[in-house]
Amino acid sequence: MNPSIDWTPAIDTAARHLGDVLNHAFEHRDHHAAIVVFDTQCELAVAITDAYRQALPDGTFMDFDRVHKSTILAGFDILEPDDLVVLVQSTSFRLDAFRIRVELFRRGLKVIEHPHLARMPGPEGLVYIDALSYDPAYYRVVGGALKQRLDRAQVCVVESGGERLTFGAGFEDAKLNVGDYSAMKNVGGQYPIGEVFTESRDLEAVNGRVRVALFGDMSFSVNRPDALITLVIERGRVTDVIDSTPEFDLVLESIRVDEGEVRVRELGLGMNRAFTHERIVTDVGAYERMCGVHLSLGSKHAVYNKPEIKKKTARQHVDVFVLTDAVRLDDEVIYRDGAWVVD
Repeated sequence: MNPSIDWTPAIDTAARHLGDVLNHAFEHRDHHAAIVVFDTQCELAVAITDAYRQALPDGTFMDFDRVHKSTILAGFDILEPDDLVVLVQSTSFRLDAFRIRVELFRRGLKVIEHPHLARMPGPEGLVYIDALSYDPAYYRVVGGALKQRLDRAQVCVVESGGERLTFGAGFEDAKLNVGDYSAMKNVGGQYPIGEVFTESRDLEAVNGRVRVALFGDMSFSVNRPDALITLVIERGRVTDVIDSTPEFDLVLESIRVDEGEVRVRELGLGMNRAFTHERIVTDVGAYERMCGVHLSLGSKHAVYNKPEIKKKTARQHVDVFVLTDAVRLDDEVIYRDGAWVVD
């Protein structure tokens, strides 16, 4: 472990957060079995595993690098529906052709994934642990209110550093990632959580300009440019970029090579208050929950189908994080001063 960081209080904090997640989000009870598959390849993975040892004292723990894969699979085989599997991964586990989360969900098991922890070294691990905090009242009440407003809205305006991006055709049915699985087929997913997301019903009804403070780069890392990047968006496509960087140019060029153009699809309303434009972690998959607005560039979005988008050619989904002063749905302000203001 990093000698400059006292991990003991952080592990205790993570154990409390994960206890809340297990109790409130997963409704995990003592009569349900739990298996934690972990590795020790980075200090954050070790810390998260130690936290689960506190939160799941009766759980079965398997070191992915020391236990044969057949033993892990045999452990999964004896679990019953509503039992729990936790995956604590410095990178991402592979069990040959066994697609872990898909197969576990098929069996009716609950799943918590903590992937790519090695991308968040040292102090970033402490930010990640803060982001595991679960407040049901905040996530479920505010998240539900955001979904209701998105589902009925006709126009959305994102005010961004003096620029405005307008979604003018209403939205697809918004999806929640707030730890409430009561209406969902599968229980679980990647943690930390905290997001409501959708996309325009008409992808060409997105127009204006928006200023980008951070973006996911070619290494799936959060990249902070020295100056804000301005995207010019016309009919749902990026038509110009002002104050770009070489790293961002690589992202755009990669999308254009694969897809011929750069579309805007997802509108993500991140809710995790542990992540801000100042408190970041390198892994874009975790940071995606940052409290604020993010957009996706590229045609790929597995949740929503559009007749003009062919799945075979939709290959990229790159998150960009917007400098957001305010968000308006129709005539209502739902975001200002760095927080969601609905209930």
